[in-house]
Amino acid sequence: MKRNDIPLSPTQIQHFIQKGYVKVEHAFSRELADACRSILWKATQTDPDDPATWTQPVVRIGEIGLPPFQQAANTPVLLQAFQQLAGDNWLPRTSLGSFPIRFPSDIPANDTGWHVDASFPGDLPEDYLQWRINVQSRGRALLMLFLFSDVGEMDAPTLIQEGSHLEVARILEPHGSAGLSFMELAQHLDAGKGHTLAQATGDAGTVYLCHPFLVHAAQDHKGSVPKFMAQPPLLSKHEFDIFGDEAALCPIEQAIRMGLGT
Repeated sequence: MKRNDIPLSPTQIQHFIQKGYVKVEHAFSRELADACRSILWKATQTDPDDPATWTQPVVRIGEIGLPPFQQAANTPVLLQAFQQLAGDNWLPRTSLGSFPIRFPSDIPANDTGWHVDASFPGDLPEDYLQWRINVQSRGRALLMLFLFSDVGEMDAPTLIQEGSHLEVARILEPHGSAGLSFMELAQHLDAGKGHTLAQATGDAGTVYLCHPFLVHAAQDHKGSVPKFMAQPPLLSKHEFDIFGDEAALCPIEQAIRMGLGT
């Protein structure tokens, strides 16, 4: 996509349903990416011109609601894509986060395991490892990967198991509305498990819109330029109605139904 007002094509929507994600190029401008990256550099308390200050493999930054981030999250193409994928079941974003900023390093990061992001709190809301995921994706419409720097294959691109969201739907279905915790579901996710692996590479301004059940993992950075990315959820208004009229299902619901074989 080279304009910021072109909706997702039918081919892209089918790719989302079957593979679990769609890559939206030029979702926001390089100028916005540069502005956001400048803010993030300051938040990391490192010097962009002095690699000696890049002492950690990853620095995590929380939510930021400054105007450049609000603008990046609300471009016409993204708002249109949210509507196409989730129907009316999504909430506008007023900020972006979290930001796992990955630096070139010989020190392995400790967060590179395969997982599905949880979407609603468990018994201890302050403990994310006890947050939960259920088959109707309570609390989350999408996982989103916002690239604020150019990301090549050596720059720690997020790894994606294509089609894994279909399998996750089958894993979650027997557990009903309670679902599984982050850690319980992670125990079902064997590395690779026969899925084709994709890498979330792209120019600054690219956004990957991912099904909430998509299995993914971080990588260690083997390049030379730090990677700046946000991985916020697109929150939902309510659980998805995966057992409703087939003709009325949005692509998120269609994918879950496909995974369940119904």
